[in-house]
Amino acid sequence: MSEQGVHTHAPHEEMLHHAATPRLTRLNQWVALFTAVLAALGALISYEGSLLMEEVLLAKNQAVLEKAHATDDWNHYQAASTKQHLTELARDLAPAARRAEFDARISKYQMQKQELAAKARSLDAASARSDIRSATLSRPHTEILRSIIALQVAISLASITALTGRRWLFVAALLSALVGVGLWLGSLGWHTLG
Repeated sequence: MSEQGVHTHAPHEEMLHHAATPRLTRLNQWVALFTAVLAALGALISYEGSLLMEEVLLAKNQAVLEKAHATDDWNHYQAASTKQHLTELARDLAPAARRAEFDARISKYQMQKQELAAKARSLDAASARSDIRSATLSRPHTEILRSIIALQVAISLASITALTGRRWLFVAALLSALVGVGLWLGSLGWHTLG
């Protein structure tokens, strides 16, 4: 028969060939769908985590900027205080006829100090509020990271399921995915508080 161009296999060779050919089983179909959904969900959660981290960093930068402005105002306050003390010393050493001139300067420095202190306190309070906002926003980020890790573990377990055909691995992948989704949903509550 091989002279005519028809090639046949012996029955045992046909069975070996059939066993070696990968088959798309129903379990593999579910694993493929499951993995695709988890990968898409993981990408969305990762994107949300990135946006959240940007908000955290912006709030922290705002806190640092406000603290720097407050520090500038406190430095101006110290300069005004030093000028006031030097003017008081000059007034005490000056002749009586010139003391009124120094008193006017001293009053000016006292008013400057009050304005600068009020502004610096306001900036210190704004910095503290921005710090609190940054800390509040960063709390859910840890849960988002844990969620992504659980989803990645689920994808890995699903991949091993596709290779081995072990259903219990798919159950473990499902449980890991549920943990990941639960952590993510829990982080949403934190995020709305921020």
